[in-house]
Amino acid sequence: MNASTGTVEKVQRPPVPPRGWPRKRILGWTLVGLWIALGLGLVAYLISAWNPALFAKYAPSYISGLGVTLSLVAISIVLGAIVSLPICYARMSKNRILGAISYGYVYFFRGTPLLAQTFLIYYGFGSFRPQLESVGLWSFFREAWYCAIFAFTLNTAAYQAEILRGAIESVGKGQWEAASALGLSKLQTLYKIVLPQALIVALRPYGNEIILMIKGSAIVAIITVYDLMGETRRAFSRTFDFQTYLWAALVYLSLVETLRHAIDWIERLITRHLHR
Repeated sequence: MNASTGTVEKVQRPPVPPRGWPRKRILGWTLVGLWIALGLGLVAYLISAWNPALFAKYAPSYISGLGVTLSLVAISIVLGAIVSLPICYARMSKNRILGAISYGYVYFFRGTPLLAQTFLIYYGFGSFRPQLESVGLWSFFREAWYCAIFAFTLNTAAYQAEILRGAIESVGKGQWEAASALGLSKLQTLYKIVLPQALIVALRPYGNEIILMIKGSAIVAIITVYDLMGETRRAFSRTFDFQTYLWAALVYLSLVETLRHAIDWIERLITRHLHR
């Protein structure tokens, strides 16, 4: 009510939600129906083309390849996390030389394809065999497995360094000031106050990085590492059966979904104090 005129002002009500089937809803349900039809068609194909003898013959190879994939990703992620710590420190350092070197490292490995990096290490270092033999490194770079781990470690270290830097910088400066007022050293502040908060922020990006590494690991089949995709290529070259690739796709999908649910569970566990 307006006090000066004594009249009641009209209150604008929110618009009535549209009913029926507008164009966007029809398009959305059409796309959902297509995905459902595609999934049912895939299941029908696998059932109709099921070959127990083929599965029994190549299932052990798939299991072996899966173990190679998981080992490759796990080792690369752990080593990359270790390498990312000094890179993250250099990126956050006020020293211009350290900042420039770390920025160049991150810029190169985030801006070039992982496949190109793997080829540069596997084929590039192979061109310097005499020099590598003279320093005792040829036994390392002649093995495709070690070259793949080396390339993957350098690649994921660049991404993990940026994830960690962004997570640490997301914590307000007031946290550092409050800890300093309490007499805590910078190292104590980092490990007891800043990192616990930063890791909550970094959990999702870290999970995405692991998922990308799992899917990207398929490229090592090109350099004769018999991971899951390498065993799939070998099975297809002997059978010319398209379902061998479908099996691999389903295994990769299962891995990604398992990891996604694990990340969701960890996030719920470490953020219980934030839910009211």
